[in-house]
Amino acid sequence: MHSANHWGGSFEIYSGAESTTDDEKSRNIEWDKAALQPHHHHLDETQQSWLVYPEETKKKKYVDLGCVSCSHKAAWTWTLYAFVFQLLLIAPTTILAKTLPKHESKPPPAYNYTLALQKALLFFNAQKSGKLPKNNGIPWRGDSGLQDGNGTGFSKGLVGGYYDAGDNAKFHFPMAFAMTMLSWSVIEYRQKYEAIGEYQHTRDLIRWGTDYLLLTFNSSASKIDKIYCQVGGSRIGSRVPDDHYCWQRPEDMDYPRPVQVVNSGPDLAGEMAAALAAASIVFRDNKAYSEKLVRGAAKLYAFARDFTRRRAYSSGNDYIATYYNSSGYYDEYIWGATWLYHATGNISYLELATQPGFAKHSKALSRVSYLSVPSWDNKLPAAMLLLTRYRLFLNPGYPYEGMLIKYHEKTELNMCSYFQQFNEFNWTKGGMIKLNKGRPQPLQFVANTAFLASLYVDYLNATGVPGLFCGPQFISLDLIRSFATSQINYILGDNPMKMSYVVGYGTKFPRHVHHRGASTPTDKTRYSCTGGWKWRDSSKPNPHNITGAMVGGPDRFDQFRDVRTNYNFTEPTLAGNAGLVAALASLTSSGGIGIDKNSIFAALPPL
Repeated sequence: MHSANHWGGSFEIYSGAESTTDDEKSRNIEWDKAALQPHHHHLDETQQSWLVYPEETKKKKYVDLGCVSCSHKAAWTWTLYAFVFQLLLIAPTTILAKTLPKHESKPPPAYNYTLALQKALLFFNAQKSGKLPKNNGIPWRGDSGLQDGNGTGFSKGLVGGYYDAGDNAKFHFPMAFAMTMLSWSVIEYRQKYEAIGEYQHTRDLIRWGTDYLLLTFNSSASKIDKIYCQVGGSRIGSRVPDDHYCWQRPEDMDYPRPVQVVNSGPDLAGEMAAALAAASIVFRDNKAYSEKLVRGAAKLYAFARDFTRRRAYSSGNDYIATYYNSSGYYDEYIWGATWLYHATGNISYLELATQPGFAKHSKALSRVSYLSVPSWDNKLPAAMLLLTRYRLFLNPGYPYEGMLIKYHEKTELNMCSYFQQFNEFNWTKGGMIKLNKGRPQPLQFVANTAFLASLYVDYLNATGVPGLFCGPQFISLDLIRSFATSQINYILGDNPMKMSYVVGYGTKFPRHVHHRGASTPTDKTRYSCTGGWKWRDSSKPNPHNITGAMVGGPDRFDQFRDVRTNYNFTEPTLAGNAGLVAALASLTSSGGIGIDKNSIFAALPPL
C-alpha cells in the first residue's frame, strides 16, 4: 500500500435539532407519510381554457399537400401512383433482407456476482504469508515469511497472516478491518456462501487472519501492555533493502523485516477487538475457538480503553503513518464495543457503544461528508448501521433509544448522501461516485459503500419498510439497491474503459498488476533485491494473474493506465478486496435474497 489517507469537505444533506430556517427544515430526512399520498390539483381558469377546443367550421373537401391544395379525387389518384411506385421499389429490398442471415445486436452484459465473488475470495489465498496449506490453490505461491517475528519472544513469532498489497509488508490495522468485513458478510449471508460452495473456504480465510491476530499480543495474559502492529515495510525514499525498495517474491525475501510494536493504540486495539468478536460469531459452532476469540477481543478492548494508552497507533512512526495513518480512535471505540456486545451479550459494551461522548468525540453526527464513507480508517458508517440493525429488529428502548435513534437518522442521511441528485459527492462522467474526493485508488471506498447500501436494503426489507425520505423526496429500496449495483457493475466492467477492475473476471482486465509475486516468474531463479527490478519495469503482462484482485481503479476522469509501476491504478489491497467480497455477497441472488435476521443476536439476553 502506497497512499496515505487525507480527507476534507463538508456534509450538506443534514439538519440538526437546532435547525430553524425553512430551507434547513426541508433537508430533514424523516418519515413523512403525507408525502406518499396522491396530490389533488384544482384547475384554474387558464388551465381549464387549455381543455376547451374551438368549434370546427365546415370546410371544403380539399387536401393540403404542402405546396398545392387539391381535391379528394386528385389526392386519391396521386396516392395510388405513389403506392404502386413504393411497392416496386421496396419489395425487392424487403425480400432480400428477409433472405439474408440476421445479426442481432448483443444484449447488455449481465454481471455474474457469484462468479466475481468466488474469484475475489481467491485473492486472499494469494496474499497468505507463512506455511501454506496444501489446498491453498495458488500454484505460483509457496511458504514465506517463516522467520517473521523471531525477536518478539513469542514461541510462534509472527508467522502467518496476510501481505497487505503488492509488497510484502503485513499491516495489522487494515488486516483486522478486512477480517471484520469478511466475518460480517458471513454472519449476514451464510446461506449465500453455502449455496455457492464458499462457506468453509471463507471461514478458513477468516481463521487464517484471526489466528495470526492472536499472535500479535499476549493472549494468555490477564492484561496486555503492547501489541505488535506491523511486520516489514519501509520509510518513504528508502534506498536500503526493504519491502518497497526490493522487488522480490515473498518466497525469496532476504532483507531485514523489522517488527513495529506499540504500547498505545486504541484505534488498532479497537479494530482488532472488532475482528475477533465478529469472528467469534462466525465460529460459534466451535465453542473453544469462539471463546478464545472473545477473550482476546475483551483484552484488546480493555487495552484500547486504558486512559494511559490513548494515542493513535501510527503517531510518530514513519513505517506506519505514511501508509495507514489513523485519523482517530473513537470510531473504533464504537465499532469494537458494538461487535463485543453482539458477541457476548454484555450490556456494558452496549452502554459504551451508545455513549454520547463517543459520538461527540468521533463527530459521528457531524456534517462532515467524508465521515459517511466507510473505510479501514473510518468505521462510523458501518458501526452506526450495525446499531441501526439492532434497533430495527430488537428495539431495546430506554436508556439506549435516544442514541440509537440518532444513529438511525444519521445512517439514513449517509444513504441519502450517496445519491447523485443531492450533490454531496461528485461523480465521474462514467458513473462512479467520488467518495475519496477524486484521489487515487477509489474503488475500495466504492465497494465498502455499495456493501452498506445493499445491506441496509436487506434490513429494511426484513422489517417491511419500503424506503426512506431524503428531505421531501422518497427513495425506494429499489433505488438504493440500484445505487449499489451500479457501483459494483462499474467495477466489473460497466465503465468507459469497458474493462473489469477485478483480475480474472471478464475478458478485459488489468494484466500489469502492481504485485511482486504475480509479476515475477516462478522459473526456479531466486532474483535479488534489485535483480527483480527488471520484472517491475517490464512492459510485458504479469506471468501470473492474481485472480480476484480488485486494483486501485481509474482516475477521476474514468481513465485507467495498466502500468505496473503506477501503483495508484494497478495495486490491490486486502481491505479493498474485503469490501468487494462483502458487496458481492450481498448482491448475489445465489442462495436466495435477504439476510439471516437472528443468528447475530444468539448471545444477547432477553430484553
